Amino acid sequence: MPRVTGLGHVGIYVRDLERMVAFYRDVMGMQITKQNWRAGAVFLSANPEVVDHEIALMCGRPAGEEPRLINQISMRVETLDDLRAFRRRLLAEGYRIDTVANHGSAIGCYFFDPEGNRTEVFWVTGRPCWVPNSDPIDIEQPDEAVLAEVDQVWERIGHVPVGGRMEHEGATLQSSARR
Repeated sequence: MPRVTGLGHVGIYVRDLERMVAFYRDVMGMQITKQNWRAGAVFLSANPEVVDHEIALMCGRPAGEEPRLINQISMRVETLDDLRAFRRRLLAEGYRIDTVANHGSAIGCYFFDPEGNRTEVFWVTGRPCWVPNSDPIDIEQPDEAVLAEVDQVWERIGHVPVGGRMEHEGATLQSSARR
């Protein structure tokens, strides 16, 4: 059976195409790979030699706060130091950090882009965890302290297999709600 192997790209309806292109290009360090300004479409990639785009920006987002058209956009970074650098850069540029979360398998820095789309940059820790987890973490601690917190999460949830769940969780939303 065919399956997906990872995130291909995220398409976002935007109100201000130029501002959003500048954000993903200048703040996030991505490269424009495809663009048709007349049609209101610009595609960007973090590594064009590997994938032609991860982000597709399209004009046409409705005015106002609703509907939110995206839950989150997640992009990987290579190292913990890269994650720290992104967090510092986002703060310096005036972007609002939502949270920095220890997922066990990754540490994610969640923030909002110029149009309020929740976005994440994350670093993979090397500890496979198959339970959604989101403990707050201070990534400005020394590496040893950060990794010790990752290990604590892994010790708590690392035993759950792919597709599994914690013993106290129901198999559906309805059965979980009854508990």
